Amino acid sequence: MPPTAAKQRVIVPPGLVVVDKPDGMTSHDVVARVRRIMGTRKVGHAGTLDPMATGVLVLGIERATKLLGHLALDTKAYLATIRLGSSTTTDDAQGETLSTSDVSGVTDDAVAAGIAKLTGHIQQVPSAVSAVKVDGKRAYARVRAGEQVELAARPVEVSRFDLLAARREDGLELDVMVECSSGTYVRALARDLGADLGVGGHLAALRRTRVGPFDLRVVTTLEKLADQPALSLPLSEAVAAAFPRRDVTYPHAQALLQGQRLPATGIEGTYGVFDPDGRAIALAVDEGPATRSVVILTTT
Repeated sequence: MPPTAAKQRVIVPPGLVVVDKPDGMTSHDVVARVRRIMGTRKVGHAGTLDPMATGVLVLGIERATKLLGHLALDTKAYLATIRLGSSTTTDDAQGETLSTSDVSGVTDDAVAAGIAKLTGHIQQVPSAVSAVKVDGKRAYARVRAGEQVELAARPVEVSRFDLLAARREDGLELDVMVECSSGTYVRALARDLGADLGVGGHLAALRRTRVGPFDLRVVTTLEKLADQPALSLPLSEAVAAAFPRRDVTYPHAQALLQGQRLPATGIEGTYGVFDPDGRAIALAVDEGPATRSVVILTTT
């Protein structure tokens, strides 16, 4: 009998999958599911979403995982519901109630003033159950272990904090739209708004609508992905969508891949470098008169 043919490894192309994360799953749960669907261990995500949150979760596949640290630094947008009149241990609806207050005296003008105070460049104390590391250990892990966690305030930017609707049928709930810098906690905004109004507050619902240039228009569901595994964007298209673009000659492309520096172009921040074939070969930054690579995306 002829020898059994060795099972060939399926080659998974690099790129991004943009998932509409369902309620109840952790970001790690989604990564694990997509690893099985796409047939590769090389899957990561840009920007964690809490289990109660839904919406845009950007996943990198294969070499595109190298983009994730840079995408995670981009701006994000959310639709959220803030419930005033009660504070919780986690600053969201999943925590235990710490206090309750009557909200009948909270006026619309007071709400507007409180929102205004939390808009722009502000100092924000992350939630104690956040993923911020304290001496090498996640804050939420320390809280779950029974430790008292005190986190320092840090600068964030809330470029948009708009009140969309207010409901007073049962307490006071606010539907809001938030656009903010990386590292901003929307549940901390809910907590701080409630504290400013003197009644407490927590996040009742959260849906992320955008991460950088990727929004709900390009998402797929896990069910659709399982039926038809496919990238949302191949690697080169993803780089072109998310970063400024620099096109170089073949000699310059080869020089960059060999660790050499190129003349600077004046592009601000991190940008994608493309060879004459339109292939993204690296992410790079200008430093003075020269360009250096920060991520190499191909070996040839």
